[in-house]
Amino acid sequence: MKVFELAGSFAGDKDAAASIRDEYLRPALSKGETVALDFTGVDLATQSFIHAMIAGVIRDDASNLDRIDFKNCNESVRSLVEIVVEYAQDEFE
Repeated sequence: MKVFELAGSFAGDKDAAASIRDEYLRPALSKGETVALDFTGVDLATQSFIHAMIAGVIRDDASNLDRIDFKNCNESVRSLVEIVVEYAQDEFE
């Protein structure tokens, strides 16, 4: 899934994040598939976008994280992904 195609270079639209989550991530993960989120072309993202896209699927099942591949993230986006992943995992404890 190329995030840029739904979110553009600034990934800040939570509705786009929800579409990625509900139309791509959840169906693929429920089938046991590994999914790739390709951030090529995404220069900036908001924490709320990343949270809306992945926190719920991690909360649904922590092992989902092992089947999500974050590709071509710049340092800023990678940092936000790490923050959201840590936050979502902390909710289990």
